[in-house]
Amino acid sequence: MPWDEAGMPALTRDTGAMPLPQQASAHTRPGAAPSQYERHGAWVVVARGAYDMDSITPLAEALDAAVRAYPKVILDAAGITFADSTLLNLLILTHQGGTLRVVAPSPQLQRLCEITGVDSILETRDSVEDAAVS
Repeated sequence: MPWDEAGMPALTRDTGAMPLPQQASAHTRPGAAPSQYERHGAWVVVARGAYDMDSITPLAEALDAAVRAYPKVILDAAGITFADSTLLNLLILTHQGGTLRVVAPSPQLQRLCEITGVDSILETRDSVEDAAVS
C-alpha cells in the first residue's frame, strides 16, 4: 500500500487517558519576555533561549522600545542558545535605529554574524559594564 493511503495509525485500545496538548517546538518560548534594566544611562536587554520567527516578538518589542527611549541599548546575548536570520535582521534594524552594543554573543550567534558579515557593523563587548561605559 502506498504511504499516502496508509494514513495515521489508529489506537485499538481506549486507555481513558487525555490526549497530550500540542507541544511547542524546541526553539519556541511563547511569551518569554527578556529581562531589562538600566545601567549607566544605557538600557540593557537580557536575551535567553532560542530566537526564530515564532519566538522573536518579545525581544523585538523590548529592543524597539529601548532604542526609542535610550541613547544606548545593550543586548546581553550570552544566554542565546539558537539564532537564525530573524534575530540577525532584528539586530541590524536595532543598530540602524540607534546605538546597539551586543555583549558576549554565544558562539552560535557569533558564527552567524561572522558568516553574514554583520560582525563588521555590530559593536560587541565582553561585559555589560564595558558596553555601558565605553
